[in-house]
Formats: sequence, C-alpha cells, structure tokens
Amino acid sequence: MSKFKFKKSKNTPEVSTASLPDIVFMLLFFFMTVTVMKDDTLKVTNELPNASEIKKLEKKDRIITVYIGKPEERFQAMLGTESKIQIDDKFVSIENFGSVMLEKISEKPKHIRPFVTVSLKVDKTASMGLISDVKEKLRNINVLKINYTTYEGDSFQNLLK
Repeated sequence: MSKFKFKKSKNTPEVSTASLPDIVFMLLFFFMTVTVMKDDTLKVTNELPNASEIKKLEKKDRIITVYIGKPEERFQAMLGTESKIQIDDKFVSIENFGSVMLEKISEKPKHIRPFVTVSLKVDKTASMGLISDVKEKLRNINVLKINYTTYEGDSFQNLLK
C-alpha cells in the first residue's frame, strides 16, 4: 500500500458570477454606441438596375441619398403613378429640389460641404426626363459629384424586363 493518499474532492467549486453584470453592461453599451439606426423610410418603389463596373463609396458622412421611382401603392391615390423624388422621408417636387438640396448640404459640417456626393437610387422604370431634370438642378447649384447606386451583375439583364 502507498503511504500517501490523495483526497479526491467530490464537489467542483462553483463558477463565480460576480462579474457577469459588468460584462452584460459592457456589451450593452458597446452595441448602443456602434449600432446605426436606419433613417429613411422608402416611399417609392426602388428596383435598382444591374451594372458590371461598380465601386463602393467609402465615406458615408459625405453622401446625400435621393430616391427616384413610382410612389408605393398607399401613396398612389394621392400622388399618382408618375415617378417622384424622395429625399429623407419627404417627397420633393422638381421645382423645390434645388432648395432642398442646398438645405441638406448646409446641414453637413462646413469642412465636408465641398466634398458632398449625391447618391441617386433610381428605379429601373423611372423616366429619363426626370433624371435629367434632377441632374440639371444639381448642376445649377454646383453639386457635381453624382453617384448612381446599382446592384452588381450583368447589365444586359436590365433590358430583359
């Protein structure tokens, strides 16, 4: 027989949960500060076309998004079925478009204003006349950086529908 006998503990020590509330609150604060809420509620149909050559915009703080498309069904009784312009959550007429864009640019910090990019999210079925009117209004207020938002894919698929 051996002289030394090792006692085997039958119970394992409990895991300390004293720091658990601290960890939970750290995670909560992290997700509260990192999460970005969606700002715009889309009120126009917006099926974007495909394009083969695309590039991702890097600095999101310099972008003003303009949606162009037919109003959704709930707004068609009031606005009709012609393509409309939406900035933020409001419909904008082509006559007021320039002043609304100048107001949106003035909301940006002063050092960013010269670098603002207007991102046009245009529905496939929107009329080219309205798009050219929007581009002309942007040219009149000296906003020359324009981006067309698209999906990556074969551009010939746009012709099939």
